[in-house]
Amino acid sequence: MTRSKTMDKTTRQILREELSGLMEGLSFDVLIPPDSKLGDYSTNIAFVLAKKQGNKPADVAGDIKNKLSKNILAEMFDIQVAPNGFLNFYAKSEFLQKQLEIIYEDSNYGKNKDFAKKTIIVEYTDPNPFKLFHIGHLMPNIIGEAVARLYEFSEAKVVRVNYQGDVGLHVAKAIWAMKKEKTLSRDLVMEKIAQAYSFGSKSYEDAEEESVIKDEINEINQKIYDKSDSEINELYQKGREESLNYFDNIYKKLGTKFDHYFFESEVGPAGLEIVKAHPDIFVAGENGAVIFRGEDYGFHTRVFVNAKGLPTYETKELGVNKDKFDLYHPDLSVIVTGNEINDYFKVLLKVMELTMPEVASRTKHVGHGMLRLTTGKMSSRTGDVITAESLIEQTISRLPESTSDKNKEKIAVGAIKYSILRQGIGQDIIFDFEKSLSVSGDAGPYLQYTYARLHSILLKAGEQAKPDFSKMEGKWETVAMKYLLDFPDSVRESVEKIDPHYLTGYLYWLAVIANQFYENVRVLDDDDIARRDARLILIKTVARTLKDGLGLLGIETLERI
Repeated sequence: MTRSKTMDKTTRQILREELSGLMEGLSFDVLIPPDSKLGDYSTNIAFVLAKKQGNKPADVAGDIKNKLSKNILAEMFDIQVAPNGFLNFYAKSEFLQKQLEIIYEDSNYGKNKDFAKKTIIVEYTDPNPFKLFHIGHLMPNIIGEAVARLYEFSEAKVVRVNYQGDVGLHVAKAIWAMKKEKTLSRDLVMEKIAQAYSFGSKSYEDAEEESVIKDEINEINQKIYDKSDSEINELYQKGREESLNYFDNIYKKLGTKFDHYFFESEVGPAGLEIVKAHPDIFVAGENGAVIFRGEDYGFHTRVFVNAKGLPTYETKELGVNKDKFDLYHPDLSVIVTGNEINDYFKVLLKVMELTMPEVASRTKHVGHGMLRLTTGKMSSRTGDVITAESLIEQTISRLPESTSDKNKEKIAVGAIKYSILRQGIGQDIIFDFEKSLSVSGDAGPYLQYTYARLHSILLKAGEQAKPDFSKMEGKWETVAMKYLLDFPDSVRESVEKIDPHYLTGYLYWLAVIANQFYENVRVLDDDDIARRDARLILIKTVARTLKDGLGLLGIETLERI
């Protein structure tokens, strides 16, 4: 088979392409069986054809096998017909050996061009100034960053954006508390800002419906919008600045850098213009508010302009999405948030469909589950918040004392990221310190440890001068070479489904196979230099694949742990 075809297509894609000519437009599956005894790849193609033709699947499978005897697939695989009619494909040693040589020479192995010349916006994290960056913000940050990297690996131009609520009642609550405590703007640090928000929020929630406290906070909220009070303006500007600096320090720890920050304070006018331009969609509600009557479209009703004439979060969402498309003209805009607002986004996307159909058709919302510790829930209203920084510090404190100081934060952050990304996006996650820090189980440190282990072998070995890939016929070499073929598929599936857990699952099993190889094959003691060097090429290729894959998840590899 040609080098270009191997580089441009995954093995499973080649199987599908070669088989599709027999299928007369019918749909079929190419799977990776759970048991290697059933083949490295398997297909139900005979079942689909047999149903159409009225024949037995096993007979049809036999006919297909005969037709493939001179096909390129016969060069790649031993093709077997299972008693149940499945066609099973077993990779030939010569094919695997050639693929290893090609993969080793291809520094871009695993990349695809599925999104070449496409611009994709990924919006994620979205913390609100004046509030702490808690563990709930880690979910969209870590997932969004991985999604962005996966799109980049597919040759998209990715624009990372962060939409932050720098106005709203939460800000008014914090500033009310600052004024109550006579806090000066020069004294504001994030700890004081968070305490003010917690006190203001609790005071507002505990107050009677009609009370002085609520009136004062609502008045401050109005003054923040119209910028009519110099003292409030000063507290607001300083609090906002401190909050954003605080967020930036956390982003550095997490390895995230945004291309554009959108703020609620800036997008409200654009959203209001959209609302005013569509009086047939936005109608009068109670007390002079403007609403979208969702029940007319099969959804729930939402307020877009409140009784005081201020744009609600919904209207600002219209504004920010309009601004995204005006600025960057993306082919796709992905928004990553918690799944507790999935229903909200269904309404929002319907409104966008009615007001900005081109924007709506290219916008995709991805809702993720919640992150909790084994100790339970958290509450920003009461101040009982588990911050991202405290989770990282707690994770570091549980690392072995022998861990190098310079690696502790990288291992802790990697453990947290992997714990989040190894689950399907929609699932809730309970973070368990012991499981997440394991160096022998499905955890980030295990993969980092595996890479360091492979790297140590390569350091001891030096350069590989005389590899003979034809000598790579042992059990563990064969398993590792076969598994390398699936890296591009795991990347593509993660991108197509906007869910990195397909890649994390692949990397875990690659690490398992690498450790089995390490434990069963004495590479450096091999007297056959040509075989030794070929095995070292295999180790180097597996290590690079681990590093590239972990990099897509935002997890750093370490040469020593």
